[in-house]
Amino acid sequence: MKKLRYIPLWAALFCSQSLFAQDKANDPIGAKYNPLEIPKTDPKNTNEKYFEIAKNLDIFATLFKEVNTYYVDEVSPNDVMEQGIYSMLNNLDPYTVYYPEDKIEDYRTMTTGQYGGIGAQVLTRNGKSIVTMPFEGYAAHKAGLLIGDEIIKIDEVNVQGKNQAELSQVMKGQADTEVTLTVKRFGTAEPIVLKMKREKIQINNVTYSGMVTADVGLIRLTDFTNNAAKEVKDALTSLKEKGAKKIILDLRGNPGGLLSEAINISNIFVPKGLEIVSTKGKVKEWNKKYTALNQPLDSDIQMAVLTSSTSASAAEIVSGVMQDYDRGVLIGQNTYGKGLVQATRSLSYNSKLKVTVAKYYIPSGRCIQAIDYTHRNADGSVGKISDSLRVAFKTKNGRVVYDGGGVKPDIEISRDKYSPITANLEMKGLIFDYANEYRAKRKQIADAKTFQLTDEEYQDFVKWLANKDYDYVTKVEKTIADLEKIAKDEKYYDDIKTQIESLKAKLSHNKESDLQKSKAEIKELLEQEIVAHYYLDKGKIEATFDDDPEILEAIKVLNDKPKYDKILTGKK
Repeated sequence: MKKLRYIPLWAALFCSQSLFAQDKANDPIGAKYNPLEIPKTDPKNTNEKYFEIAKNLDIFATLFKEVNTYYVDEVSPNDVMEQGIYSMLNNLDPYTVYYPEDKIEDYRTMTTGQYGGIGAQVLTRNGKSIVTMPFEGYAAHKAGLLIGDEIIKIDEVNVQGKNQAELSQVMKGQADTEVTLTVKRFGTAEPIVLKMKREKIQINNVTYSGMVTADVGLIRLTDFTNNAAKEVKDALTSLKEKGAKKIILDLRGNPGGLLSEAINISNIFVPKGLEIVSTKGKVKEWNKKYTALNQPLDSDIQMAVLTSSTSASAAEIVSGVMQDYDRGVLIGQNTYGKGLVQATRSLSYNSKLKVTVAKYYIPSGRCIQAIDYTHRNADGSVGKISDSLRVAFKTKNGRVVYDGGGVKPDIEISRDKYSPITANLEMKGLIFDYANEYRAKRKQIADAKTFQLTDEEYQDFVKWLANKDYDYVTKVEKTIADLEKIAKDEKYYDDIKTQIESLKAKLSHNKESDLQKSKAEIKELLEQEIVAHYYLDKGKIEATFDDDPEILEAIKVLNDKPKYDKILTGKK
C-alpha cells in the first residue's frame, strides 16, 4: 500500500479543497451542483489519481525551490510560475486559459463588455498613437476627438513611443475621473487640448441595425456579452417598425461569449419549448438541456444568417439552431468549429481560470467542435474534413448536416484575398492616412450608402502615393525567388539562368500598373475609410452595402421566396 507521509500538508490540503473550489457567480452557464462534490468514480482509481497529483505538486515545488536557490541568474517567481501554468494549459485545448491578477481587468472587459475609459479605439503605429474610431455618444466623441488624431499626451504623460498595452493602461481609469488629451490633427498647426471625463463604457453587442433595402433589415451582432439578447430583440422590434419584412442577422467575425445569451437570442426566432442546446461533460451535473423558455418575438419572419470562418462558439449555436430548425438560410463561410463550453473558476490571489468543462450539442444532435482544433488554416477556418470522418445528422425538414467541423452554410460564398498591392497599402496605413487628409479638406460628403469616389479622385490618390514608401512582393515573384535559390543550391542555376531572368523581367510588378489592375478593391477600401471619417462605424458598415457579397446574396435570396423555401425544405 502506498504511503503519503512524506507529502507536505499544503499539498494534501490542495488536493482536498482547491481542486474542487468553484465560483458559481462567474459560471457562464450557471450549473447547479455541489462545489465540493467529487465525480463518482472507482474509489481505488480516485485515490491513486490524487496521490499522483499530490506527488507531482511536491516535485514541482521542490524543483522550483532548487532552481530559485542555485540557478546562476536571478529568477522571477511570477514569470517562471506563469510560464509553467501556460505550458500546462497549452497541452489541453486553446480555450482553457489562466488570468493572473494583473490581467483581470482585460478578463472583465471580455466577459462584460464594460470598462472605464473615454470610448475610443486607438492604434499604435510607428511609435504614434492614432485614434481609429471614437464611439458615438461617449466622452471622446462628445469632446471632439476625431479619427486620425494622434494622441501625444494623456494628462502629463507623454505617450509617444508607448506600445498598445502601455497606452491602454494610461488611457483607462475609474469612471468620473477627469482626463486631458493633447492631440495633433492634420491641417492644424498647433496641438489641440481636449478635456473629458472617463465613464463606464459598455461595448454594444449589436454594433449596427438598420434598413438595407425598403423591406430588408440588418442586425450586426459582434459579441455575446450581457444583454446581447435584449439588444437583438430591441433592434428587431425597431426594424419591424421601420418596415422590415425580412431580416439579415450578421454573425461574421463574432467570437461568441455567454451561452445564456445564445439561448435567449435563438429564442427570439424559434418557438417556446424547443431545445436550443445541450451540454455534456465529465461531471454529471454538466449534462443539461436548455430549451426556449419564452414566446418568440417573431418565429416566421424570413431570415438570412451571415457566417464566416471566425464565427465561433455562441455564434455557432445561434447559426446552428437556425439551420437545424430550418428557420433561416445560412450564407457565407464555414464557421470556426468551437463546440466547447468554458466555466470561470476563481483561484487564489484574485486570479482566475477559464476551463473547458463540457461539449455542446445543437438540436440535430451534432457537436460542431472541429475534429482537430490544433491545425487550422491561416484565416482560422477548420479546412476540409472528409465526410468519412464526420457523422451525418438531419435538420427538422430532413436536410443532411454534419458534425465535427463547424456549421456549413447553405450558400457558400468564397472570399477572394486582396491583391498584394491592396494588402500592402492597408497594412502600411496609407489608405487610412489618405482618408484622414481627405476629411481635413472637405467639410461634408454624400451619405454613407451613396458616397463614391470619382475616377478623378482615385487618380488623385494614385498621385498622392507617388512619394510614399511602400513595396510588396507578389506570390509569383516569391515563387521565382524560391526557384532561383533551389536552382543555385542544386547546381542547376547556370542551365536555366536565362529563363529565370526572362520570367523575372516579365512578371516583375509595376506599382502604377498594379494600382489600375486593383482599382476596384482599393477604391472600395478608400470609400469605406473616408465614410468612416465622417460617419464613424455606422457609416463604414453602410458603405459596404453596395458590394458586400454576403449581404448582396442575402438580399437576393430573401427577395426570391421560391428559392428561399426550396433551400429550407431541401427539395431539388
